Amino acid sequence: MALPRPLPYNGPMRFLTAGESHGPELLAIIEGLPAGLPLTEEDINPWLERRQKGYGRGRRMVIEKDQVEFRAGVRAGRTTGAPVALAIRNADFRNWVEVMDPAPGNEPRKRALTAPRPGHADLSGGLKYGHKDLRDVLERASARETAMRVAVGAVAMKFLSLLGVEGVGYVLGMAGVWSRVPFSWDLLARIEASPVRMTDPEAEAEVIRRIDQAKAEGDTLGGILEARFRGLVPGLGSHVHWDRKLDGRLAQMAMSIPAVKGVEIGPGFENAMKRGSEVHDPIFWSPERGFYRETNRAGGLEGGMTTGEELVIRAALKPIATLMKPLPTVDVLTHEPKDAARERSDTTAVPAASVILCALSAIVLAQAYLEKFGGDTMEEIQERVERYRERVRAY
Repeated sequence: MALPRPLPYNGPMRFLTAGESHGPELLAIIEGLPAGLPLTEEDINPWLERRQKGYGRGRRMVIEKDQVEFRAGVRAGRTTGAPVALAIRNADFRNWVEVMDPAPGNEPRKRALTAPRPGHADLSGGLKYGHKDLRDVLERASARETAMRVAVGAVAMKFLSLLGVEGVGYVLGMAGVWSRVPFSWDLLARIEASPVRMTDPEAEAEVIRRIDQAKAEGDTLGGILEARFRGLVPGLGSHVHWDRKLDGRLAQMAMSIPAVKGVEIGPGFENAMKRGSEVHDPIFWSPERGFYRETNRAGGLEGGMTTGEELVIRAALKPIATLMKPLPTVDVLTHEPKDAARERSDTTAVPAASVILCALSAIVLAQAYLEKFGGDTMEEIQERVERYRERVRAY
């Protein structure tokens, strides 16, 4: 008898998204939020706006103005403890009504995609599910889906903020240009004002020049994203099972972002080439602070658990696969050589992806808080977190 397949860890706060890139709307259901979490659409919409911004985005971001709508689970500005349902309408759907019609009789479909793009899900998805119109793959594999996950992340971030946690996503480097201005929490306004979400104005100017050049040449660009969180309690996650290690859960979430091909906690890859004496963070203690580190080369995680220092997650985003000067491919219907499909796309989505990384990391952290502290109401959880902070300080 076959054993049941274990489900991947999804924490006490579970969520699902649905919807296609050019369908009528994106949807999500979040289960496990406590009652009494203050929540309005304006807690979410600024995150959606940040995701749509960034130098190098394409025409789709001109068409859409993402706004979330509550469908269930929120009443009088607070969660009720029931599942929260969210929706984001796709304004571009009006141009795709016939193509996306779910009723039978729509074959052969208009705007069929049969020339898979190198680097995209097109061909692998077509082989897996047997689709010859690769639009059936494209529509769900599209990064448009991340708009709804950012909305879920914004809900998670509101929950975390009431527990004293702050988070930000920004760009360390892109298009071959690195920021030379180290991150500081005093630079949040600078990051939000930057069209490429960088701390360094000189690097920003050169990145913009390279984006313009890549656009003119029909090419795309990638970069390195970073998300930071401060105010976390130590001990989120666990060392006792592989699927409870927080760094593993964060890495899985980061790798689920389309086009992300590498993840590290803090300077993980750099640390791998150094001696242990240069990598590990000495531990100190004071009556005021309890245990602490003066350095944070571990990126805020040791043994799969938070240390109480800043959490630093980095991700490498490859250049977008849709090129306006496409690479060679093979048509799935004729098996003849062909140029890869051209879909409306961005020159780069690195700045937006830094917002996505922060929001999605917040989901994992919210799950970890709910796992550790439980509680059916926001008040209960806040009380438990404060008692834990007191115990940790006295340890």
